[in-house]
Amino acid sequence: MDKSLKDKAIKIQNKDYVLVADRIIYFNENYPRGCVLTEIISPLESQTIIVKAVVYPDSKDKERFFAGHSQAVIGQGYINKTSALENCETSAVGRALAFMGIGVIDSVASVD
Repeated sequence: MDKSLKDKAIKIQNKDYVLVADRIIYFNENYPRGCVLTEIISPLESQTIIVKAVVYPDSKDKERFFAGHSQAVIGQGYINKTSALENCETSAVGRALAFMGIGVIDSVASVD
């Protein structure tokens, strides 16, 4: 399967976009020894959540990895009223997988 996952793309704001869920499925199917780690790097009392995600294609090789970050403001927008942390974590994972080249068609940006 093509790493860009063009066959899974949907149109968002007239651009082809691959959902983070599809990127994760591709990663798990093609990198069985890989792993994804996430970490909240903002203070827990902060209204702005910052998450770092690190993707290792091979969990035994800690020298080759791809990192992505995301931030979300609690209460800003529909999703962040109830799920800001989850939204932020998903976006960070999507960016890290995109830096690895998974699901990249038009850009690295995540709509999730």
